[in-house]
Order: sequence, then structure tokens, then C-alpha cells
Amino acid sequence: MKTLLERLRRVPNALLGFVERAGNVLPHPATLFALLALGVVVASAIAAQLGLEVTHPGTGETIRPVSLLSLEGLHRMLTEMVTNFTSFAPLGTVLVAMLGIGVMEGSGLIGSGLRLLVLSAPPRLLTFVIVFAGVLSNAASEIGYVLLVPLAGMIFLAAGRHPIAGLAAAFAGVSGGYSANLLLGTVDPLLAGLTQEAARIVDPAYAVNPACNYYFLVASTFLITGAGTWVTEKLVEPRLGPYEGDIRPEALEKLTAAERRGLRWALVAAGVFGVLLLLGTVPANGFLRNPETGGLLHSPFLSGIVAFIFLGGSVVGIAYGVGAGTIQSDADVAKGMGSSISSLGGYMVLVFFAAQFVAYFNWSRIGLIVAVEGAEALKASGMGGVALMVSFVVLSAFLNLFMGSASAKWAVMAPVFVPMLMLLGYTPELTQAAYRVGDSTSNIIAPMMSYFALIVAFFERYDKSSGIGTVVATMLPYTVAFLVVWSVLLMAWMVLDLPLGPGAVLHLPSGGHR
Repeated sequence: MKTLLERLRRVPNALLGFVERAGNVLPHPATLFALLALGVVVASAIAAQLGLEVTHPGTGETIRPVSLLSLEGLHRMLTEMVTNFTSFAPLGTVLVAMLGIGVMEGSGLIGSGLRLLVLSAPPRLLTFVIVFAGVLSNAASEIGYVLLVPLAGMIFLAAGRHPIAGLAAAFAGVSGGYSANLLLGTVDPLLAGLTQEAARIVDPAYAVNPACNYYFLVASTFLITGAGTWVTEKLVEPRLGPYEGDIRPEALEKLTAAERRGLRWALVAAGVFGVLLLLGTVPANGFLRNPETGGLLHSPFLSGIVAFIFLGGSVVGIAYGVGAGTIQSDADVAKGMGSSISSLGGYMVLVFFAAQFVAYFNWSRIGLIVAVEGAEALKASGMGGVALMVSFVVLSAFLNLFMGSASAKWAVMAPVFVPMLMLLGYTPELTQAAYRVGDSTSNIIAPMMSYFALIVAFFERYDKSSGIGTVVATMLPYTVAFLVVWSVLLMAWMVLDLPLGPGAVLHLPSGGHR
């Protein structure tokens, strides 16, 4: 084991240099999508000129590319530019969800909740609680990076343990466990929207709900928490040894009386909100069930998940703020919402160009042609379903080293792989789950990840000689462990043919439609 640790510690500088240089060569994601959209226009003209065509295996329809480098294509790009943006599925869902998250964050509920969680942990469960809190924190977007990771270093130092081990454990939970959670967060509707857009290349009526991977993500939460705890205590912390730095332990502030009162109020509000949801979903005639079938599949409850994230976040956030005294008027609520939306300026710029790229890709029918040809190639390879999905997990993890944004990568990959695997009989929900496994596991060793530089700064606070190589060497055991155990979980899920979430099965009926 020591030999393995030493090898993991001495990641070749040439490889790290290659990853860093390759990432620096990439343009800004918005520029990248603009270039990709332009590339689709040119590619559509070439494909049409070559007379490419395929036969849709499900409908028997002959599929030919549509050239966008034409007068008709120009008119369509100009007249539908705005609607491409405003109708792009992830845009509205993320904006609405962030309004509720903004109230929770602005009122101080998220910060107090995380502090209570880690301060209440018994010493022997400290690592487990840190990793677990990190996994849960990603439901609230970036709060884990800026609050929990540095807090974990302080907690470990105060407990007489190496602070970098605390940073690593929290970072592993927040970023390595990005696609595991007990709660639905902003990333769920975002990825589901992109998956739905891609699925409709094959089936225009296909719908993907944000909770489609929920069962799998709940199971993943405990798996990743256990694996992260084991790696921290058995591999990372022993390698670090005792802390000999200059930073002395700081007193960790306990919750004030006002914060505790706010949490009690929030708990009551969450209980009332939860009871209302149960009344709407548990009874056979619940008001949130499908009015035609009486089931939860395609019900207002599942279709309105984003609305419930907004409403639930707003209700408990306001309750906390009133109880803690951090919300004095409706203006404070609006300020919290506005702050969360203002932080999405860069995201909206990215979405504008991503929406044009996705629209052009769909119009050109190149995605469907590639999907049909790719599906035939995969069929000919003889690769089974489990091996196929594990290969896709590894590919996603590799691409994540060069392009940090989960949504940006999925916006590029989904239009190709979702239709391709649909034509092989696998649901978009399964393809999305496999992507999320790969994308999460390599976050913590990817210098292109937007918060990686911040993590390097946290490491440097306790070890002045540390840098990118130190962070990568420390986090690499987590990546390897997460990639192995999460892939095994996915394989077991497929072998047992378990549903991924409410109404989300693994296989499509024959013909690739649901």
C-alpha cells in the first residue's frame, strides 16, 4: 500500500503540465460554443453536399442532413435566435431554482445548518460528517467550496488532526461527490433539461424529469461518503503525517441563540411543507398526483420539482431569517433572490451560445445521423450494456480534465451520446447517470475546474510549499476510489435492473421510444 501511495504522490510533472497547457489553450466556454455552432453550420453544408443519409432503425425514415449554410438556414438562425435562448430548457429551471436557494443562502440558513452539522459530530465520526456535509452542500451550488472546505480545515486543526486532510475530505465530498445527494439541487434540472433536449432528437415527445436519477443518487451518497471517509483515514491522512505548520487552531464559533432559534423555525416550516407534499402525493387521490391515472409518473409533483425547490427553499429560508432576525422585511427576501440571480451572469452568457449550438445541431440532423451510425458501430463491436456504460463513465471522467463545467460538457456530449444509446435501447436517464458518475469523480484532480485555484490557495494556507501537484497528488486516491466504487454501483444497478428514479427505467421499449 505504501508503494501505491508513493506512486500516487509522484504524479508525473509532464502529465500535469500537459493537462494545464491543454486547459489553457481552450477558449472561454461561451466562445467555445460559438465556435461549435459555427462548426455545425459548416459541417451541415458539407454533409448535405456529400449526400449522407441513414435509415432510422425505429421508424424506417430516411434521415438526410439539412444544410444551414443557405438562405433558408440564415433566415432561421436570425429569426429564431431569441426563442432558441428563451426556450432552452435548462435556463428557466436553473433561474427558478436559484431564487429559492438564494433565500436560503441570503438568510444564513445554509451556513448555520452546515456549522451545526459539523460541530455536532462525535470525534470518531468527524471525517464521515465532513464528507457527508460536503456531498449535501452541492445541492446549494458553490456554498460548499467557499464555506465548508475552509471550515473543515479549521475543524481538523482544532481536533489535533492535519488540516489538509480536512480540506481534502470536504473537497472530495463537495466536488468528487457532486452528483450524489439526498436532495435535489440546481444541477438536477440543469442536466435533465439538456438530456431532454438531446432525447428529442430521436423522440420529440420525450420528457426527462429532474428527479430521474434520484434513487441512484441517494444510494451514491452513502457509498461516496463511506469511500471518502476510508480514503481520508487510511490513505491521505497517514501520508500527510502530523501537522507541523505555523497555523494554530482557531476557536470554532458555536451557533448563537438567534441562529438556533432560526433553525427551529426553519425546521417547523420544513415540516409543514413536507406534510403538504405528503398529503398531495401519498393518498391515492392526492392533489399532486396525475389527475388522469392517479399515479406519480408524469404527475404535477414530478413535473413541478423545480417549483418545489423554489417554494421549499423560500419557505424555510424566510422562516429561518425571521427567527434569526436576518430577514426584517420583504426587501431582504428580494435581496437574497437578486443576489443569487446576479451570480448567474456568466452562466446566462454561456447558455445563450449553448442554446444556439444545440438548436443548430438539432436542425442539421447531424446528431441523429451520428447517433444511428454510432449505434450501428457499437452494435457491431459486440460490447455489452455494462461494459458500454462503464466505458462511457471513463470517457466522461477523462474529458472532465479538460473542460470543467458539467453543463458545458453535457451540452456537447448529450446530443451525440443520448440519441446513440437510445437507439441501442438505453434510456436517456441511464446515460445521464453514467455521465454524472464520470464527471464527478475527476473534478477533484481537474485544474480546469473553476474552484480548483481556490482549493490550491486553501492548501497553501497550511503548507506554503504546496501547489497544483500537491492538490492533485492528495486528491488522486479519492478519484481512483470513487471511480471504482461508483462504477461498480452502476454495474450492479444495471444487472439488477433497478429504477434510477421515479418513473426512470433503464431500458426503452423496442424502437427507442417511450
